[in-house]
Amino acid sequence: MSSKSKRGTRPALHAATIIALLAGSTYLTVELRKEEQAKAPAVQAVTDTPLVKSGTAQQAGEQRWERLKNPDRSVLRAESGQVLATFTDGSRTATLTGPSRTFTEPANTTSRVVTENWVRLMPEHWKKGAEKEKWFKDWFKEYFGSEEDDLFAMAFQYVDQAPVKKDDEGVPYAGDADFGPINPEGAEGADYRLEQSDFYDYLGIPYTFRDGTTLQPESRRYRAMDCSGFIRTVFGYRARYPLRAKDGIGDGLPRTANGMARSDLGTDVIPLSGDAPRYDRPSSIDVLQPGDLVFFWLDERTKERLDHVGIYLGHDTDGHKIFISSREEVNGPTIGDKGGTSRLDGNGYYAKALRSAKRL
Repeated sequence: MSSKSKRGTRPALHAATIIALLAGSTYLTVELRKEEQAKAPAVQAVTDTPLVKSGTAQQAGEQRWERLKNPDRSVLRAESGQVLATFTDGSRTATLTGPSRTFTEPANTTSRVVTENWVRLMPEHWKKGAEKEKWFKDWFKEYFGSEEDDLFAMAFQYVDQAPVKKDDEGVPYAGDADFGPINPEGAEGADYRLEQSDFYDYLGIPYTFRDGTTLQPESRRYRAMDCSGFIRTVFGYRARYPLRAKDGIGDGLPRTANGMARSDLGTDVIPLSGDAPRYDRPSSIDVLQPGDLVFFWLDERTKERLDHVGIYLGHDTDGHKIFISSREEVNGPTIGDKGGTSRLDGNGYYAKALRSAKRL
């Protein structure tokens, strides 16, 4: 073979080598992506559609409205008597019956929540007779049976390994969240992580509230939200419930668990009772409805202030009343067991610390 022909083969060999390398790189990238996607939990799985068709408010048979007390509320029932929706006076939170879903968090617990409850915010507070008003008819027609993200779906978009979601401007608005940065003066089980991370810290962007107050995020708190910050993320930033900058400034959902619990927003389904600072543990929690905010007194150092808040989900598959909240032990939103099982029944850590509940 001539030297000229040998020289002619080298570019071809180089090209073949490069193509092989690129092909290998692409294969590895795809496989790694598959692996990462496999790690992400399927936190919302629609398993069946027992009563309603997606996106329609049509239901076979006659529907009827019923008024109930403690708290005052309107219930829509199917001809069979099954509850289709519940609306509480003074509250914007509505619980609708829809396709069954399963919520899990395998990294931190074996608990599974299988529910047909879809919790959404109405545009106005409910009052007796609101079912006859146009705003409600329009809203109900759009959301009864809809599989658009509700409050539960949003809440689970921040648990361990939840995939990142970005808005049109490229800002990650969902995905695995921390509780807060490590506290240099803390220790395991004793203020290991700093509180006070709000939704705008998680987002990493400034936020201007309705009263004109603008708050700046702290870079060390990026992708973090404490317990009340988690509630404000789900109900406020995502579901558009009005937010106030701080507990004592403006109107809307306050900044802290204590501020939320003591506000005049919504309906107190389990009022705070007893004497400060300990208050009384509720004698019954059967009044709770999925979507209610539950408040706890965990730390004597907070004196009379309630210091933790979560969202009640209903029963898990073992029959326990479960809530989701952001906690420092698990480092973020969780229904997990580390540092205390997320149950409201029995005599566990959080069950003993429960003090009140509110339906926004």
